[in-house]
Amino acid sequence: MPAYTFPQDLLDAQAALTQVQAERDAFARTLPWSAEPMPGWEAPKQLHSDYRPHKDASPGYTPEQVQHLAQLRARILELTTLVVTHPYWATLDGPDRVQARTALKHAHEPTDTEV
Repeated sequence: MPAYTFPQDLLDAQAALTQVQAERDAFARTLPWSAEPMPGWEAPKQLHSDYRPHKDASPGYTPEQVQHLAQLRARILELTTLVVTHPYWATLDGPDRVQARTALKHAHEPTDTEV
């Protein structure tokens, strides 16, 4: 893949986007399985197994959790828009633009010489 010289503001926006997405993913793992309060359930025993699929009751999300998740999603939308509509992309055509977008997503990963 060819090397690209990305503008610093585009690199910064992509780094922030990656960080906020990771923050959102980590936060989502702490949330109950349902946003709304839901009763638990247990399914019938699986064939040839003693396993019974089940879910404990979900208390739903608290107002604070809903607000925090909405803030993270709004920030992701803002940063995605910044990255996708950056003027740099107009300097590339067709497959070069696709390859550059892929390269940008990995621009903050350490290279073999940095490890």
